[in-house]
Amino acid sequence: MSKWRNLRWLFLLSLFFGQFSYAERIKDLASIQGVRSNALIGYGLVVGLNGTGEQTVYTAQTFKTMLSRFGITLPPGLNPKLKNIAAVAVHGELPAFAKPGQKIDVTVSSLGDAKSLHGGSLLLTPLKAIDGQIYAIAQGNLVVGGFGAQGSDGSKITINIPTAGRIPNGAMVERSVPNPFAEGSHLVFNLNQSDFTTARRLSKAINKMFGPNIAKPLDATSVKVSAPRDPSQRVAFLSVLENINVEPADTQSKIIINSRTGTIVVGKHVRVQEAAISHGNLVVTITENNQVIQPNPLADGETAVQQQADVDVELPDSRMFHFKPGVSLNELVQAVNAVGAAPGDLMAILEALKQAGAIQGELVVI
Repeated sequence: MSKWRNLRWLFLLSLFFGQFSYAERIKDLASIQGVRSNALIGYGLVVGLNGTGEQTVYTAQTFKTMLSRFGITLPPGLNPKLKNIAAVAVHGELPAFAKPGQKIDVTVSSLGDAKSLHGGSLLLTPLKAIDGQIYAIAQGNLVVGGFGAQGSDGSKITINIPTAGRIPNGAMVERSVPNPFAEGSHLVFNLNQSDFTTARRLSKAINKMFGPNIAKPLDATSVKVSAPRDPSQRVAFLSVLENINVEPADTQSKIIINSRTGTIVVGKHVRVQEAAISHGNLVVTITENNQVIQPNPLADGETAVQQQADVDVELPDSRMFHFKPGVSLNELVQAVNAVGAAPGDLMAILEALKQAGAIQGELVVI
């Protein structure tokens, strides 16, 4: 009887959920606290290279250690030539809820002076997390998108990056990471971008769906949601909850300037107070002319060459435009385009407006 009651409950929730038609789903706005992926890293050897390996001390040491595990001991003082071997770093991400036996992708990158990993195979490599425990084992053939070639005269060409590659499903999960998903009587959603208005709207949308006091905003980032204790009911509860649409709040008024690339992004809520701007360029041209000086025919002199510099200063017509209070983004862009300002000039204009206190918004230089 309880099974049918639960099914009817989910059906009614689905019908009620269809009434929402806002901008973003909760799954796109927030994540569940404690439910996250974990970074894994390992050190291993790639073999089978076509003479593009490396001759480093740690590569030789790793090779000898690997042989010793198979009962092979090299004579003292023997340094094998390892042109077909490269020491590599292996890294990947262990997704939340990953179980032993599942597979994940890994990325393999050369640590030394190997020229290419094309055609290589990664040998058995344990992957560890920050706690030093082994959570996955990686092994397999590399997929390398880069390519490199070198001629006998020293000329060479390289396309993309031949010293890094990936192994799809190249690591087997050996241990799962516990998370607090099934613990307690509530879950906490953390917004991807902190905002008090969005947090309030998110909790309001959840309460409208499931009833009052189900969700409570804790601060500008977190919203606490009561959830069923039974794991199966909790999964069903979240499958409905994460698809609720919420209209996020408007972002803070910002102007982003990248001084290296000349990129300028102006938020739609940026406003300009009353101000007047003059835009003009000063062009200075210096030309070197050589003038020949002839002596007086009756004088005892020699012909000489005198250098003469002509300096020309050109000041084009300066343009001034006036901003009224509360000018919008569209009016600001049209005014700046009217004077033909380059990105560098526009940066100077925006910085001057900010210093004058005429911009309502944050100016961020990256």
